[in-house]
Amino acid sequence: MTTVTLNLDTVELTDEQFYRLCQMNRDWQFERTPKGQIIIMSPVGEVNGNREAYLITDLGLWNRKTQLGRVFSSSTIFRLPNNGYRAPDAAWVSLERWSALTTEEQEKFPPICPDFVIELRSRPDPLRPLHEKMQEYLNSGLRLGWLINPLDEKVEIYRPNREVEILQFPVSLSGEDVLPGFVLNLPMI
Repeated sequence: MTTVTLNLDTVELTDEQFYRLCQMNRDWQFERTPKGQIIIMSPVGEVNGNREAYLITDLGLWNRKTQLGRVFSSSTIFRLPNNGYRAPDAAWVSLERWSALTTEEQEKFPPICPDFVIELRSRPDPLRPLHEKMQEYLNSGLRLGWLINPLDEKVEIYRPNREVEILQFPVSLSGEDVLPGFVLNLPMI
C-alpha cells in the first residue's frame, strides 16, 4: 500500500476542522503539508513496525532514566510553525518546552516542533518527500533529526545551520547534546 496525497486547492481546512477530520477517522493516519495537501499514510508492515518499536523502546528507556522530556510515537501529530501537521516515526520534546504548552495544546495536536525526530524509510517511501519533511522540521526549529534508510543502508543526520551528514549505516548513532547519553544501536534495526 502506498501513501495518498489529496490536493484540496479549493478547500481550506481550519486547524479545528483538520483535528475533527482526524478524530472522525481514527483508523487512518493523516499529515498535512504547509500547502494544505492532506497525506493519508499507509500502515507499515511487520519489518518496519518492528523497527519502529525498537526506536521508540530505546528512546523511551533513555528518557525514563533521564526524565528530560517526552517521547512520542508515529501516532502523534505536531502542528509546526509553518502550518504543517507532521507525525514523525519517533519524536522527543524537552520537558521545559513541553511544559510551556497548555493542557489543551498538549491534548490536541501540539503546536510545537519536536527537538528530535526519527523518520524511518519503508519500502514504498520515495526519498524526496522524506527529505522535504526533514527540511520542514529543520525550518521549524528541529535540533537533531535522523532519516534512517535501511533500504540503501544509510542514515542522514539533520542539524540546524549545517549540511546534512550522510553515513553508510553506522554501528550506532549518538543523541549528541540534544539527547545527552542516548545511543541508538543500528544493528538492532
